[in-house]
Parts: sequence; structure tokens; C-alpha cells
Amino acid sequence: MGQLLLGRLRDAMLGIGQDHDFPGAEHLPAELARAHADFHTCHYADLALRLPRLIRAGHALGTDTEGRHLDLLGQSYLLATRMFVKLDEQQLGWMAADRARQVAEAAGQPLTVAEAARSLAVLARRAGWEEQALSIALNAAEHPALRASRSGGAERGLLIQSAAYSAARGGDRQGMRGLTEEAAAIATSLGGTTVLRDHGGGFSPATVQLHRISAEFSTGDPVAALTAARALPPQSLPSVERRARYYTDVAAALAQRGRRDECLRALLAAEHQAPQETHSRPAVRSLISGLLLSGRTTPELRALAARAHALL
Repeated sequence: MGQLLLGRLRDAMLGIGQDHDFPGAEHLPAELARAHADFHTCHYADLALRLPRLIRAGHALGTDTEGRHLDLLGQSYLLATRMFVKLDEQQLGWMAADRARQVAEAAGQPLTVAEAARSLAVLARRAGWEEQALSIALNAAEHPALRASRSGGAERGLLIQSAAYSAARGGDRQGMRGLTEEAAAIATSLGGTTVLRDHGGGFSPATVQLHRISAEFSTGDPVAALTAARALPPQSLPSVERRARYYTDVAAALAQRGRRDECLRALLAAEHQAPQETHSRPAVRSLISGLLLSGRTTPELRALAARAHALL
């Protein structure tokens, strides 16, 4: 499923192939909402059809005097970037994120510009450029437009949260915890509810805590990551995609602690939440392969490996 989605998005971005069934201008907002729903529920088979069509339609329709088509195209590219990051496809991720930024700047949409910056920061971190990733996120968080509204405040929180993860990857545990607390304070100030659900899965105290699990793990402290996970009921997370991420992050921490049986249970919980997500992500397949190599196998583990196409 991951390779199918990658191939269709790549072709749409390169302008090759044909799709005569993309939506007209009046249907684009509803189609984008459905694409976001596909992402949040991890229905990637549907997303593999809908998102490439949105990109093709956005380019085919061009722009209008209000820039509406540009904003929809920018948001489509942001969604594509999130999938490329999940599927560990760096080159296409850079292309999509840069196009999202350019389109959002042309449309005059500060929230979309900020979210494009966050995507670029994620990609920079994935490339091992932690300092640059930190700078991209924190510089974007200081834009005055993000202090003018509730949604802008939530985007600031997402950017600071991303900067915390970059600090963690750079080995700065104290900096990571300080930035995480700053993001948590913003989430609390917004009333503790989920804001910006379509920007990276939303922003709330629960999503900050989810990020804390990954960040603690990235500093090399799986015990702190598991402690953070115990403080977060997964049902408090705003989407299937975020709940699946919770279980796979917990599985990674358990694997590092050598707690194989619990790791497998966490992976099975992730699969129960979101089979297409669990079977598509290279990071999850790597975890499963690690379990196959590191000790005894069970019928449950072998069956999961077969469903996820995890190889020795």
C-alpha cells in the first residue's frame, strides 16, 4: 500500500500519467476534507486515489483572484509531505514541502506557510541536520501572524514541539524538556482541547505528551519514554493515526529495553488501530524484523511479520 501511494503521488507531482476523474473546483474543499479524514483514519488505499487527484486538480485549475485553489494545493502538498515522512521517502518529501511553502506564500496563508516550515524542519531532522531543523521551527514560531489567533497559537505550539524533538535528536535533553514544557503551556492556555486537527494531527496537551514519548526515546532514555507513555491514555488522542503512533512509539521503547513480549503486544495494538499504517511504515517493519532476529519467534509474531511484509 505504501509503494502504491508513493508511486501515485510521485507521478502526480511530476505531471506524468493521466487522471480524467479529478474533482471540479466546486468539489475541491470537500475532497480535501475527505483526504484529511483518510489520513487521520489511516485509510491509505482511499488516500492513494484521492490525494494525487487533488494535486492534479490544483495544478490543472490554476489560481483564481482570491487564491483559493492555491491554498487547497498547498494543503494537499502538506498532506503528501506527511505521507512521505511516514514512508521514509526523503527526496519526494523535500519536493512536496518546498512546493507547499511556495504555494502557501503565494496564497498569503500564514498558517500554511508555518506548517510547511514545520515539515521542512522534520525533513531536516531526518537528514541529520538537527541545528538547522531547530532554527527552522523556532524562526517560524516567531512570526507575528501566529500570535493573532487561537489557530496561530496552536501552530506556534506545533513548531515549538517540533523544535523540542530536534533538540532531543541533537542530544540536548535539557533543551528538549524546556521546549516541551513551553509547548505544553501553550496547549493548556488554549483550553486543553484539540486545535488544528488537520495540521499534523492536531495540537492539545495529549498530542504534546505523545511527542514527549518520542523525544525522550530520541535522547536515549526509553525508561523516561515509557514513563511519559503511562501518563497518556491513548484514547485521549484525537485520531486513529495518532493512537497508532502512540503504540508504535511504546513498542520502540519496549524493544530497546528488551521487553519483547510487551513490544509485540504494543505492535499488535497498533495494527488493531490502523492496519494500513502499521503495515506501510518502514520503521514498524524494522521493529518487527528486529524481534524476529533477536530471540524466539511465536506464531503471533510470524503472522504479524507476514502481514507487514517484514523480512529477515
